[in-house]
Amino acid sequence: MISKTAKIKTLLLSAVMSLSCAAFAVAQNVPSPEDVYGFKVGADYKLADYSQIEDYLSKLDAASNRVKKIEIGETVLGRKMYLLFISTEENLAQLDKWKDISTKLARVQVDDEEAVKLSQEGKAIVWVDGGMHSTELAHGQMTSELAYTLATSETAEMQKIRENVITLLMPVMNPDGLDIVVDWYRKNQGTAYETSRPPILYHYYMGHDNNRDWFMNIMPETYNVTKILYNEWYPQIVYNHHQSSPSWTKISLPPYADPVNPRIHPAITAGVSEVGSAMTKRFSLENMPGAIADNFYTMFWNGGGRTVPYYHNMIGILTETGHTTPTPRFYDPEKLPNTVAGGTPTDGTDIMYPDPWKGGESHFRDAVDYMLTATWATLDLAADRKSNYLHNIYKMGKSAVEKGTSEDLFAYIISKEQWDSFEAVNLVNVLLQGGIEIEKATRDFTVNGKEYEEGSYVIYTAQAFRPYLLDLMEKQNYPTRFQYPGGPPDTPYDLAGWTLPMQMGIDVDKIAESFKAPTEKVTGLVTYYEGDVNRNGGFGYALSVNTNASVVATNKVLKAGGTAYKSMAEFKAGKKTFPAGSYIVSGDKEMMESLANEYGLEFTGLSAKPEVQLKKIHLPKVGLYKSWVANMDEGWTRYIMDEYEFDMDTLHDADIKTRDLSQYDAIIIPSQRPSSIMHGHSNLSMPEKFTGGIGLKGSVKLSDYVEEGGTLIAFDEASNFVIEQFGLPLRDAVAGADSNDFFIPGSLIKAGVDTSHPLAFGMKDTVAVSFNRSRAFRIDKQRKSGEGGEEDIADAPEPEVEVIATYADKDLLMSGWAMGEDRYIAKKPAMVKAKYGKGAAILFAFRPQFRAQPRGTYKLIFNAVYEGASE
Repeated sequence: MISKTAKIKTLLLSAVMSLSCAAFAVAQNVPSPEDVYGFKVGADYKLADYSQIEDYLSKLDAASNRVKKIEIGETVLGRKMYLLFISTEENLAQLDKWKDISTKLARVQVDDEEAVKLSQEGKAIVWVDGGMHSTELAHGQMTSELAYTLATSETAEMQKIRENVITLLMPVMNPDGLDIVVDWYRKNQGTAYETSRPPILYHYYMGHDNNRDWFMNIMPETYNVTKILYNEWYPQIVYNHHQSSPSWTKISLPPYADPVNPRIHPAITAGVSEVGSAMTKRFSLENMPGAIADNFYTMFWNGGGRTVPYYHNMIGILTETGHTTPTPRFYDPEKLPNTVAGGTPTDGTDIMYPDPWKGGESHFRDAVDYMLTATWATLDLAADRKSNYLHNIYKMGKSAVEKGTSEDLFAYIISKEQWDSFEAVNLVNVLLQGGIEIEKATRDFTVNGKEYEEGSYVIYTAQAFRPYLLDLMEKQNYPTRFQYPGGPPDTPYDLAGWTLPMQMGIDVDKIAESFKAPTEKVTGLVTYYEGDVNRNGGFGYALSVNTNASVVATNKVLKAGGTAYKSMAEFKAGKKTFPAGSYIVSGDKEMMESLANEYGLEFTGLSAKPEVQLKKIHLPKVGLYKSWVANMDEGWTRYIMDEYEFDMDTLHDADIKTRDLSQYDAIIIPSQRPSSIMHGHSNLSMPEKFTGGIGLKGSVKLSDYVEEGGTLIAFDEASNFVIEQFGLPLRDAVAGADSNDFFIPGSLIKAGVDTSHPLAFGMKDTVAVSFNRSRAFRIDKQRKSGEGGEEDIADAPEPEVEVIATYADKDLLMSGWAMGEDRYIAKKPAMVKAKYGKGAAILFAFRPQFRAQPRGTYKLIFNAVYEGASE
């Protein structure tokens, strides 16, 4: 006879065995990455390309009821981007519920009592991604194994994570780049260039700057993700995997270095360190040495994948893991340095590096293991503290709302009347994309005695993402910091200043006191203001030069076979005055109406030719120099040329040397070191096809091109190349300056513009220029001194240099950090036109198109290009 206790034990054992068998069956039926790829993730010399990864994700989605795959958009080159939701089957069946809870808490759409209830009921939302920077190869591979393990593992920890967390896994953030780098590695495997990087940008336009586009959202890859993060799911933790740990370490993780941006809620700073501490502890317990913290990465800059979340009350995590390539390495333990990462000791005595790695063999799989371990630590923490994280994002949002009603900034108003209403609407959309709540006036209203038209935008600061709003709209005051007393400045991570209204040339009114206005909430991205085609256009239609939109419209008209002129002086049409430099286009009226609707442009008909000088222009043919040293500034320039519909050819080194350059109305050299332009890669680092630069032959060809009447445009560092090679009567005024005396690491600097000059038509007389360790010019002057005396000699000819823009004489710093600006760049030229033979070199001391952000200086580029296309 079997006892009751024995029966219970048998039933329990049977149930456990059934569950185990069921779990085994689930794991057995779900393919692993190795089953699909034919090799283990992280194996030496092995990489999966994006088609293989797509194939695996589809198979995983089909086989597991714990995984849901969705498409969130396409890349620049048309590849599909996928997002995986991984949790329990029951949780995935209620995704709308968990998203709704997350939204209500993050957006502060409930009261305190309901917030507590929802925090207990909801699931932690954690975002994890890989594959953003494509030359950092491990994380784009690792995510496949992460998805498989999280979906199939039956450990108690994985069950807990699935039960309490909705993991949003972005397997590959940059599919185009992954294929570029995988293809390059495969082609060069077994050669001296096996571990080299491709000689082209691994994002079509941005390259490495695909982690610098997170508040502008210019590229589709960025925008596709931003929609999920700040407009749909609102994760409490956003985890970016990267690969650039300091030499002789395995992984760099939080806590990060100083400074922290004071607009970030202090609980975020603590939360970031909490996640870093969980990672460090797990690495130590799993005997995985080499985790270092407090290393270079700060919490001040806004604009990166893990920094923008801070301003949305989300914990942003960046880890940088070593060993980016599938090729193994050996670190000789006898050569272990005494310090790493700029002075951190390797003897275990530093609190931020308590368990140093001592060297030995290093494999690609090591990077995969470290990334997985860091991710498990993050997800485990989120599972344990899910209610806490949900409630915290609510409390931080509520605090932001309260500050919006109690502090002295009630709202921003972006009026309809702007120098460039096209860019004003673009600014509104930048904010909307980032999750900012905006109202639009339904009729005219008045605040503080100023009248605002219907259609103006009102942005109340009492909202959950107030830190993000203020950080983009207000100036940055980066703290002055030095590496040690009396030493050089402590370089900021990325930029020190980025205030968008300044960069984009938009007037924004700040209202301190509360007011009421007739508005309605904006529910989606906004269109441009209503355009119009009016009056008789017998001669053509006038477009104001003040708006950047006129350029794309003019180019489209020219591409369609129409004609175009630029006015050399202001003129009137009816009651409207058009400033000098405005465009007059003629062509199909239906096309004008279409362009008016698309860009919010006003086409004013002209029955006769205006009584001012007009210059006929044709569609400019632009040659854009593209070095085999992959250059992000080239990519951004190419983007703007494409966006504004210029006819453009890419010119590599060989093209400069061999092509007939006279076909180009303008040639642009983006910012790049002169030595890199001249010499390019050496044959020690790159296959022969991609070595060398412009060289002497290319320099002579460019010189001949300009001498014969061509227009050469150079940005920032490249201006030094032109000055040196052409022997122009100019100097770099900051060359050789000690960083202890002069330092502007990435800030907005005030410049004055000679708006009477044709190259400055359409500009405001004062603008913010993006100064990123840039330069200023000094025009050579005749010297009449010698041996201590003054010589009585004839005057030499004045240099034929026209100054278009000049750095301000005082109050130069508009946003960010600057040292020595008054001494080194005040009152010095920032943009010049130097005559050279029959042509000219137009030189910028800064980057007028930096990351496609400073829209207020775009017209300086457009005018320069059109000058070459004038007939």
